[in-house]
Amino acid sequence: MSNFYNAFEMSPVPAPGPDAVAPQPFRGIYGMPAFVTIPTSDLAASVEFWIRGLGFFELFAIPGRLVHLRRWAFQDVLLVAAESVPDQAPAISFSFACVLNQVDPLIEACRALRPNSVDGPRDTPWNTRDVVVITPENARIVFTAAKPFDPASEEARNLAAIGITAPGVGRGDNDEHA
Repeated sequence: MSNFYNAFEMSPVPAPGPDAVAPQPFRGIYGMPAFVTIPTSDLAASVEFWIRGLGFFELFAIPGRLVHLRRWAFQDVLLVAAESVPDQAPAISFSFACVLNQVDPLIEACRALRPNSVDGPRDTPWNTRDVVVITPENARIVFTAAKPFDPASEEARNLAAIGITAPGVGRGDNDEHA
């Protein structure tokens, strides 16, 4: 019996695979289960970077004070006007899901806007490809894309070590984890 609850039907994140398609930007209104608030001393420059570099769109704004940005459902960011921002990126980061075919265009777009803003991509032991982006506000944002599951890979062994043994775990395709 698994301790993992299958709730992927609520998630906008598609199953990993070479043909995974990113969901469309979500423009609906909902009670946000989580969001990040990022202070910025240049609201216009921050909005431009988040939209053109990271693929967000403006959902709502209070001119000169706040901009609510969104990408997929449940990927909400509030940029708020501030007198100053930290001189360097904080140790904490915030991660957003993406799909593999979004990684390279995101890197290119961010580097075109801020040449030294991107670190990666890097493949992780938990079967994702991650890109770290430092935004104009010095926020550390990670875009993480699930890689196709290879049952013979080191990543599969890492997941098996914690009791996850099936491709698409939690997506209802394995009775043990459904």
